[in-house]
Amino acid sequence: MTNRLAEKITIITGATSGIGEATARRFIEEGATVVLAGRSEDKGEALARELGERAVYKRTDIMNEDDIAALVDFTVDRFGRLDCLFNNAGAGDRTGVDTFDEAEFARIMRLLIGAPAFGIKHAARVMKETGGGSIINNASIAGHRLNQGGYLYSGAKAAVAHMTRLAGAELGEFNIRINAISPGAVATPIFWGGSQRAQSLSDEENQRKMEKLQANLAKATPLPRSGLADDIAFAAVFLASDEGSFINSHDLVVDGGRIAMFNEKG
Repeated sequence: MTNRLAEKITIITGATSGIGEATARRFIEEGATVVLAGRSEDKGEALARELGERAVYKRTDIMNEDDIAALVDFTVDRFGRLDCLFNNAGAGDRTGVDTFDEAEFARIMRLLIGAPAFGIKHAARVMKETGGGSIINNASIAGHRLNQGGYLYSGAKAAVAHMTRLAGAELGEFNIRINAISPGAVATPIFWGGSQRAQSLSDEENQRKMEKLQANLAKATPLPRSGLADDIAFAAVFLASDEGSFINSHDLVVDGGRIAMFNEKG
């Protein structure tokens, strides 16, 4: 442990699986105190117990602004401040230009754009009072290139990257840094239905799916391996730490070079 995040109070959404869980573990190793936000109470409570006294679980539905506000208030009431928010939670989609309905549109946009927007809103109101902080949004290379995700997912992730730039420009005067991470070719359960789908499968089934996915993704980057959740976690540590104190309104692509390999035909 290097204590790069010593005494930093952090919220991570979607913290009970995939990138969120890996980031929570890495932040704890680096000395942070972490509020694990998610809907899976059993997994959240178990992970908090495993990570120790500097981890606490708060059940949160990020589709609800009141829940997001309550999450921020819970953190400040318990720990006195908020230093970092990682707006990580999300889900994929397989929509095409003409293959979605109004309900699906509303759900995806509320999840992928609304959740980070409200997260920034409520984190900023307390960070302004305590001298600043770091907010990190989970974007995607799907927001940069074609054929990297569904129609609505890709459009939403492009919006997240631009919202990051806008928010960083507006909030910089309060020493609040807003940055994004755009993963690509990172093996997580989102590829086979997300955390809820993964929870319905056995450990052996999930392991087989993960091994197959990593083998396939390893063929899709200049580097000879798949991306891992820890690769995103390390990037988040950097952006949250004092080492990233002059980085603002930036979208950090973490994809092993995949973004450079694809033209508009995929």
